[in-house]
Amino acid sequence: MTLGNDRIKKKFDDIDDKIDLMIECCQSLQSENKALLLKIETLKADLDGKTTAETNSSEQEAIIQSKIEGLFLKLDTFSTALNRTESSSL
Repeated sequence: MTLGNDRIKKKFDDIDDKIDLMIECCQSLQSENKALLLKIETLKADLDGKTTAETNSSEQEAIIQSKIEGLFLKLDTFSTALNRTESSSL
């Protein structure tokens, strides 16, 4: 009977070792998951910052384009007026 009990004890010891290994794996995966979730949050914050910067840049670009178009319009108006003055004085 002792041989049977020893085999049963060995089986339980093997099961116990495997359970310990599974617990270690789960703890390691939980730790890795926490690190990945933190990295995701960091990346989301970076993306939000870059999106905001891109929006601001687009708005500034639109303002600059509008100013340039206004200056071209002034130059065109001035040039047209200058041409009229020159042609009327001839």
